[in-house]
Amino acid sequence: MHGEYKVPGGKLVVVDLDVEDGVLRRVRVAGDFFLEPDEAILAVDRALEGAPADTDAAGLAARIDQALPPGTEMFGLTTEGIGVAVRRALAHATDWTDYDWQLVHEPPRSPALHMALDEVLTAEVAAGRRPPTLRVWEWAAPAVVIGSFQSLRNEVDPEAAARHGIEVVRRISGGGAMFIEPGNTITYSLSVPGALVQGLSFTDSYAYLDDWVLGALGDMGVKAWYQPLNDIATDAGKIAGAAQKRVVAGGGAVLHHVTMAYDIDADKMTEVLRIGREKLSDKGTTSAKKRVDPLRRQTGLPREAVIERMIASFRDRYGLTEGRVTDEELALAENLAESKFATREWTARVP
Repeated sequence: MHGEYKVPGGKLVVVDLDVEDGVLRRVRVAGDFFLEPDEAILAVDRALEGAPADTDAAGLAARIDQALPPGTEMFGLTTEGIGVAVRRALAHATDWTDYDWQLVHEPPRSPALHMALDEVLTAEVAAGRRPPTLRVWEWAAPAVVIGSFQSLRNEVDPEAAARHGIEVVRRISGGGAMFIEPGNTITYSLSVPGALVQGLSFTDSYAYLDDWVLGALGDMGVKAWYQPLNDIATDAGKIAGAAQKRVVAGGGAVLHHVTMAYDIDADKMTEVLRIGREKLSDKGTTSAKKRVDPLRRQTGLPREAVIERMIASFRDRYGLTEGRVTDEELALAENLAESKFATREWTARVP
C-alpha cells in the first residue's frame, strides 16, 4: 500500500507498507523533508512496524514520538503528518496529480445560482460524469451567504440588507456568514472525488485542500497560513474563510469552497451582518473591521491579476484544462436555484 501527504506549509511524506494479520509490516517512510539525526528515519519505521492497522493518525504519531532519538529535529515534517500518510495508504487515497482537473471560470451568476451550481457540479463529480473541478466565481449581485445551520435573524439585519440591495442566500455547507460585493470578493470552489481526502480527518482535509492557495499567495508576497478550522490568515488578519460539504452518493465527493476578501466596505459589512461579541471573543479583537485584511492592500495587484495568478499556480502544480458548465448542468442548477436556493423556505430554514 502506498500513501502520500503534503504537510501543510511543509514537505511531502510518502509511506509504503503491507498489512499482515491486522498489523503494519515492512513500513518505509520517505519524502523531501529534512530530519536530523539520520538514524531517526529508521526509528520512525521501527515505531510503525507492528502497529495495529486500525490505529488512528494520532495514535501512530504517539508511537513515533516515543521512539525518536533525543534531540531529533524535523523540518517540513511532523509525526502527525506521518500518521496521516499511513492512514491514506491504508485507505487507498488518491493524489491531486491522479486527476485531469478542469477549470470553470464563467461570466457573473446570481447568488442563488452559485449555490445551486456548487451542489450540482459536486454531485456530478461524485457520479463520475464530471472531472474534478476548480470553479472561480463571478458575482452578478452583492450578497450575504449564510451557513447551512446559521439562524437567519441572528446573522443578518434585513432592513440594512434591503437598503443596500443585498440578497441573502443560504449555502449547503456549514460555517459562518460571508459578505459579498462583486468587485471586492474572490470566491472559488473545489469539487473533488472523495478518494482525494480519504484517510484525512475533517480538520486535516481543510488544510490539505487549502495548501495550493497558500502557495499561490506566497508567490504574490503574502505569507499566509491555515488557521483551524476553516480560516486562511496572515499577520495582518484573516483574509479568507472556507467551508465543506460531503456528498456520499455515487463514488462520493467533497465540495470545498473559499471566499477571500480582496477589498471590503467594512462599514457596510457591519451594518448588514450582526457580528456579536461572543463570535469575536476568540479572535483577539473587539472589532469585526479588524478581523479581515483585504488582499488588495497586501498584494498591490488588481483583483483580476490575483485570480490569474491563483489559477496559474494551480495549473503549474496539478495541470488544469479550460472547461465550462454544460447545458445539462446549467439546466439542473437553474431548476434547483428556483425550487430551493431562491425560496424563503430554504433561506429561513433556521429562522
